[in-house]
Amino acid sequence: QVQVTESGGGLVQPGGSLRLSCAASGSIVSMNRMGWYRQAPGKQRELVAIISTDGTTNYAEFVKGRFTIARDYAKNTVYLQMNSLKPEDTAVYYCNVLGLRMGFVRFDSWGQGTQVTVSS
Repeated sequence: QVQVTESGGGLVQPGGSLRLSCAASGSIVSMNRMGWYRQAPGKQRELVAIISTDGTTNYAEFVKGRFTIARDYAKNTVYLQMNSLKPEDTAVYYCNVLGLRMGFVRFDSWGQGTQVTVSS
């Protein structure tokens, strides 16, 4: 099994910053794409940012220039640095990891989410 654990959410004022972390653990053979998604109340889950094995990144338009995704290959960890936060960034942020686990079986695992609230 593969476990995905997020941390780093919280309450921040508009214009502030937060850094989310996501660690994957378990019987992992290799990690492929890692990413962050978010879901605000009453809305569907949406892509925020993803990073591939070769370091290629993709961002949603609404976070370009404000958020940065990065990964630590040795630690099976992905980060999301969020700057210039806006109230509309308020949501539960979820980490998603794709890869291969023991037996070379593909996995597509989600974390339980971490709440980010941007409010004065």
